[in-house]
Amino acid sequence: MRNRILKFIAVYLLIVAVFITQRPIFFAVYHSLFEGVSIGEFFGAIGHGLPHDLSMAGYLTAIPGLLLIASVWTQASLLKKIERGYFLFAAIVMSMVFITDLALYGYWGFRLDYTPVFYFMSSPADALASVSPWFVAAGVAAIGLYAWGIYRLLRLTERIRLNHVEGTGRRIATGFGCLLLTGALFLPIRGGLTTATMNPGTVYFSDNQRLNHAAMNPMFSFLYSATHQTNFDKQFRYMDDAKATRLFAAMTDRPIAAADSVPRLFTQQRPNVILVILESFSVHLMPSLGGEDIAPCIDRYAREGVIFSNFFANSFRTDRGLVSIISGYPAQPNTSIMKYTEKVENLPSLSRSMKNVGYDLAYYYGGDANFTNMRAFLVSAGFNTIISDKDFPLSERTGKWGAQDGVVFDRLWNDLQAAPSDRPLLRVIQTSSSHEPWEVPFERHENKIKNSFAYADDCLGKFVERLRQSPLWNNTVVIMVPDHFGGGDYFTRLTDPVTRHHIPLVMLGGAVAGHRDISVPASQIDLAATLLYQLGLPHDEFTFSKNVLNPDSPKFGYFTDPSCFGMITDDNRVVIATDAERTLSDEGTAKGKNAPFAKAFLQKLYDDLAQR
Repeated sequence: MRNRILKFIAVYLLIVAVFITQRPIFFAVYHSLFEGVSIGEFFGAIGHGLPHDLSMAGYLTAIPGLLLIASVWTQASLLKKIERGYFLFAAIVMSMVFITDLALYGYWGFRLDYTPVFYFMSSPADALASVSPWFVAAGVAAIGLYAWGIYRLLRLTERIRLNHVEGTGRRIATGFGCLLLTGALFLPIRGGLTTATMNPGTVYFSDNQRLNHAAMNPMFSFLYSATHQTNFDKQFRYMDDAKATRLFAAMTDRPIAAADSVPRLFTQQRPNVILVILESFSVHLMPSLGGEDIAPCIDRYAREGVIFSNFFANSFRTDRGLVSIISGYPAQPNTSIMKYTEKVENLPSLSRSMKNVGYDLAYYYGGDANFTNMRAFLVSAGFNTIISDKDFPLSERTGKWGAQDGVVFDRLWNDLQAAPSDRPLLRVIQTSSSHEPWEVPFERHENKIKNSFAYADDCLGKFVERLRQSPLWNNTVVIMVPDHFGGGDYFTRLTDPVTRHHIPLVMLGGAVAGHRDISVPASQIDLAATLLYQLGLPHDEFTFSKNVLNPDSPKFGYFTDPSCFGMITDDNRVVIATDAERTLSDEGTAKGKNAPFAKAFLQKLYDDLAQR
């Protein structure tokens, strides 16, 4: 068994070594793109990219692992031929991916994905039309030489001799041991046992996107893209493009005729902003908005500050909600743009807009920031500092998702005391305790779901009251918004999609001018344009976001779910099945008005998604 274990480990480590050595080659080929990069950043790309390497090596070692199991029972000479054939195949694939990525990165600016395969399968002639024959020949030669080198390297493991196993009992024991070893590859393939699985954003570590690209394993990037493909521009085709474009134009933000026509919510133009993204919160937790008395703190703040009382979540999951809030980009019913690293890099973000005028940024989350590729999105959105589960000691990671909300709010509060005073601050804190399994260090309600929301609300309240007593209060705005509508048994009774998506948006703080109830229909995507206008910043690049307070802009809220999408205006609330063959509900004094606009909005969203 010993030699089989040694051979298994040798194959795995040699594949990892091949992937690691690809990064210095990548840096060397594209050295002009990395001018000014320090030695620390160079090794940072290698170190942070290791999880991708370990994951891909896990995939590629699975077959050799199975062959080692078979070697306990089968003739060695036959297995040697199969193994050599597999090593040659693996070497060719690894070489093709790396050389192709190396050739294309300079043109595309992102690591290899499924796009070249799609282009080639669509039209080989067109795909190769802009490439000279010499370039193709050089590429083929490079692939052949590199593949041969990898193949010879892997064959070095043949020097580890596999002894014949005598006796049925020993064979069973040896085979079972090899099976366990092969099964253990699940850990590097998945990326551990945390809630987050391996994704492109796992290796993101820098504000310099080039360094993040260098950290990525091109084979992992390609495999991930190939298994997450959707023809976006072929989906949700409800009408001809000209009509969709015309209807969509009627739903976009308008130029403001007179600046004094837009209410000023803040007492100063560049206050500190603390954005609290509340896991699964809903108006149904707030008595002042017709809900139960479960979240008294945010309910009180809604009565003290600015409340957007006719506000809607754009979707049903955190990854969709974060993009809607931070980038003003609508959620999609059947996918999440956050999964596509090369697409999120092209999204605008209110955080980066604020960073460009001097705001100091930091993001706080008690869970795994790699979940659903979140880290890649946040880094692309300009966040240099991302505090997540690994920044808290194990003793404080007592929740399923990591550190409970109270611990994270305490960390934010302590860090605020040492924050720079010469720059305005943007701090984003994402809560997680009001999420399944709803286990929190708090007892107020017998119902554990209600109790978890009460706990999150209590943590928010304690933080705000501490802030109220500090010097920061007078020039700070605290913005509270849920990531999506509530989940769990408590919310299953909300069968109406419009009612279910109804969430609060609350603004409070010493820099808030006073109480105001804004009942204009809006949704999460509108926070970006609305906030940036209040800060005196442009928001032209936010195609789907509109300034809620602009009297000249259309007034509507929008949401999507996997099975439906809806649009809410003062005179019409429509919900349509995503196949568009059924209108699920159509209410108000102007029935039928919103349906074509809602369809056009979703169609143009997927047009935009395809082009990102």
